[in-house]
Amino acid sequence: MIPSNFLDLPEFPPGEVWLTGAGPGDPRLLTVLALHALSLADDVVHDALVDPRVLRLARRDAELIPAGKRGGRPSPQQRDINEVLIERARQGRRVLRLKGGDPFVFGRGWEEASALTAAGVPFRVIPGLTSGLAAVALAGIPTTSRDTNHAVVLAAGHRAEDGRSAADWAALARFGQPILLYMPMTQLTEIAAALQAGGLAPQTPVAVIHAATTAAERVLESSLARVADEARAEGIGSPAIVVIGAIARLRERLLSGMVRWP
Repeated sequence: MIPSNFLDLPEFPPGEVWLTGAGPGDPRLLTVLALHALSLADDVVHDALVDPRVLRLARRDAELIPAGKRGGRPSPQQRDINEVLIERARQGRRVLRLKGGDPFVFGRGWEEASALTAAGVPFRVIPGLTSGLAAVALAGIPTTSRDTNHAVVLAAGHRAEDGRSAADWAALARFGQPILLYMPMTQLTEIAAALQAGGLAPQTPVAVIHAATTAAERVLESSLARVADEARAEGIGSPAIVVIGAIARLRERLLSGMVRWP
């Protein structure tokens, strides 16, 4: 529990929804406000990738409601999740919508916030450590370095709901800045080929960070031409963040001195 005199923490009134980021996995990377919300919520509507250890921090009598979307598996539709949030809030419940990473970074938090606004349901946004930036840092890879880049691209690696690729990979290749891919593993072969067709060299450094901050974490260092085959051979799948660009090779300079997480 957070001491009552620690900070001026907001009340969680009945009938509100808090759209909250759970960070990349490890409960120690939760924000103070996220932990506060877990201690007060009546209902926790959570994604599939929220670590079970995080869910165990919820109030003992809170109702845990799975709402996770998993690629290739039966999953709740977004409109159904929106309706659950609205219905529970209208029942006078304190509703915590708990998402891995940050709710507004590939978390569809904006869609839920829009639905709540249209329904007249008050909500609060509690940011979390977005999984891409946290996973990369904890693996010893700087997101930016004065030696390599002054910009970085965050891109969704899965297909859009209409089946099309979620990004213009040729344009991103021409941009010439490192790319952090979220949820890319099912499309990694296609993405790597499209980036090479757009002009990125086959030898461009790549790192795949699987299950960051958990006991199952693995890091594969490869190249753009080989990464999809090597990840498949190593049995590395989702969840994963893929780092493409010069920053990926900087990891080797830090490994001898960096204390491994956790």
